[in-house]
Formats: sequence, structure tokens, C-alpha cells
Amino acid sequence: MLKEVSSKAYAKINFGLRVLPKRADGFHNIESIFQTIDLYDELRVTPVSERGCIVHCDSMQLPENNTLINAYNAFCECTGRDSIGLKVNLIKGIPAGGGLGGGSSDAAALIRVLQGVYNIELNDEQLDFIATKTGSDVFFFMHCDKDGKGCSLVSGRGEYIKKIENPRKDLYLVMIFPNAKSSTKEAYALIDKAFAEGKEIKSPELNELESVYRMDPENWTFINTFTPVIAGVSVEINQAIIALKNVGCCYAEMSGSGSTVYGAFTDRQQAISASNLLGETWNCKLVQTI
Repeated sequence: MLKEVSSKAYAKINFGLRVLPKRADGFHNIESIFQTIDLYDELRVTPVSERGCIVHCDSMQLPENNTLINAYNAFCECTGRDSIGLKVNLIKGIPAGGGLGGGSSDAAALIRVLQGVYNIELNDEQLDFIATKTGSDVFFFMHCDKDGKGCSLVSGRGEYIKKIENPRKDLYLVMIFPNAKSSTKEAYALIDKAFAEGKEIKSPELNELESVYRMDPENWTFINTFTPVIAGVSVEINQAIIALKNVGCCYAEMSGSGSTVYGAFTDRQQAISASNLLGETWNCKLVQTI
């Protein structure tokens, strides 16, 4: 690797996200379908003489222990390869803290670059080791294809990945980015409170999720356990869901723990019209499943 290499890190969307009650170790199991969409961050990676990984991002201040640094360190630990230092210029296209997996996808994209740098192919055990050191959503992105695209059933804490063959490419999603912050930690605390009060939403079982996914979105019975508790404290998220339904989407839901909300369409022109209309009052974007 003698020059800059560019790699795309695609966002993911959740089709259904069932959160189960807290485990004895304090974590929660989830059941969901993750699929990549054509919204992405870009990593521009350059070799440097100093060992280690230096990350720069113009659009936001990254924490010191960010997913890119953690993934680089885990790669070095599991492979023993640390002779090449890297400078990563991160160009954000995925809103931070929106439930779209941007940081996790960035980590997996860097690992793909590092495999190319060292001309090695990591096995599943090594990929999962890096994901364990980096973040729960990273497991999904590590098992996407060589371009970082994929669709899978995801369960456990996120570490159990079952690839969905022939994923849908016919879904157009109008995404609204409300002016609201959704902390994952706070979202789980709200869910724990709801469970303690005996509130639980009926959801398709894990073995039913792919069958629901294959249906017309008008008939989807997916639920996101986070949505009612987050919408209960954020008027704007609730209003965004209503706005999507009012422009005729087939199905509207929040992705992950929020705050991004999306409406699903199967007609591209209808999705374009809805996006243009909503864009008059909302920060929104039209994307497609890939």
C-alpha cells in the first residue's frame, strides 16, 4: 500500500428490532434483520511511518477510544501485524447517533482495508474477535461481502449472524433525521423501566422475521421495542413517524435506538415525491436497500 486507499462504509437499517429483557450479565439480547443501504461514510486511508492509527474527521469530534482505533488495535492483537501505521481521514455521510451503525461500519471498512494492506484474509473467528473488542453491531458488518454490503438475521447481543440470501433491493426508504438525540444507554434504561411495569409489545419470533421481510411492506408486522419508549419522550420522533404515514409510505418505524425514522416504499417515484414533500419541513434523505 503505497498510496491513499478509499473505502465506503455503508449504513444499516433495522427491519424489526425486538429487545428482550435484561440478562443476568446486564446485557440485552436482540432479534432483528439488518440490511445495508446506499448511505455511507468514506474512509481515506494513507500509510504513515509511525506505528498506530491516527483518525481525523472534519465534521465531528471523535472520542479518543473510537471504533476505528479499537478495530485497528484488535486487528494488530489477533494477527500480530502492526508494522504499518495508518492515517484515516473519515468523511461522514451517515448521521452520528442515528441508529444507522455508522461507527460500526467504519470499523469493518477499516478491517477490509487492513486485510488488503497485509494481503491476508481473516477467518470468522478472527473477525468475531475484532468485533468483540469493538462493538455489538460490528459483527454484522464484519460478515458483509467484500464491498461492505449485506443482509442478515441478527440475534444474541448482535454476535449471531445468519445471512439472508437474495436480499431485497426493491425497497426505497425516506429517512427523516429529527432534531432529537437518542442515547443508546438511556434508551435501554427506558426499556428496562417499561419491562418492570409489565409493558411488552407482541413481535414476530426470530424464525418468522425473514417471512415477514419477504411480504409487501404494507403487511409487515415488524416492531421496534425502542420506538414507543423513545417516542414517548420525544415529540419530534413521534411527529416524524406520523409525517411519513401521511405521505403514503407502506410502513414507518425508527431504526435502531433512534433517532432516525424511515418510511418504506416499493415505488421509486412515489418515494421521490414523498421525500421532496417532506423535505420542505424535515431534514430527510431518500435511500435504497443494497
